[in-house]
Amino acid sequence: MYASVPTVDTTDEKVWRIYFGTRDEMNRNRISYIEVEGGNPANVLYEHDAPVLDLGGLGTFDDCGVMPSWILNHDGKKYLYYIGWTVRTTIPYHNSIGLAISTDGGRSFERFSEGPLFGETHLEPFFTGTSCVLLEKGIWKNWYLSCTGWTKVEGRAEPRYHIKYAESKDGINWDRQGMVAVDYKSGSEAGIVRASILKETGLYHMWYSYRGGVDYRTNPQASYRIGYAQSRDGMSWTRMDDCVGIDVSPKGWDAEMLEYPHVIQHHHTRYMFYNGNKFGESGFGFAEMADEREE
Repeated sequence: MYASVPTVDTTDEKVWRIYFGTRDEMNRNRISYIEVEGGNPANVLYEHDAPVLDLGGLGTFDDCGVMPSWILNHDGKKYLYYIGWTVRTTIPYHNSIGLAISTDGGRSFERFSEGPLFGETHLEPFFTGTSCVLLEKGIWKNWYLSCTGWTKVEGRAEPRYHIKYAESKDGINWDRQGMVAVDYKSGSEAGIVRASILKETGLYHMWYSYRGGVDYRTNPQASYRIGYAQSRDGMSWTRMDDCVGIDVSPKGWDAEMLEYPHVIQHHHTRYMFYNGNKFGESGFGFAEMADEREE
């Protein structure tokens, strides 16, 4: 059973809710959640057995799947930014960014609209995906996946994507100027996805996953790893992937790849929730990181 893109809501310090995408027999994702003990996420307290967000209507941007990406609490509501999936004939899939809102504490969500918040534009003609959304001094800030093109590898179309930045006054209408936040290190790097950001003492810390090439399906060395970057303004970032402090395990569920991190701060410890082999087929796990300010 897949459990992809873990997205953590820590509104309640004692009980953390972790949303994730789970696939059915037709490979379509829906969103559900578990609850774990705050500060001890290995202790699972509750497993929800129904979707909190189902497939979109026929012909919409999310009629083939929905996956969580980020959750933000605002004015007593929970804003769930999610990835909508469709299937196309010339490429394996197409993604867009959608929004669903909860008024019952996150137990259920209603779509804001049948259309995506982020679709194709003249500046971004391919697709958009994961979001990380922070609200600072009335400005909504979004670091999101943006596809820059497709390449054929052994007959299969594979995308390239990096992370761009956009702003909004309401979390719904976004000013997208195509500003690149975290770019490819080289012409061969194929993907940078799922930003997760903490801001501390004026410094932005970003974790994300990246893959070394479009041939990652046949080249294990090009498969996903987790990277790290820093920024003073949230727009211009310095990649410091060697400082991330986590790599694949010698064996087991995360021995082949690491992807889709979500990092949270709890007292003096950072927790990274992430997927391992095969994009979450083996579920998700977590790692603990000592707060560098305490060292």
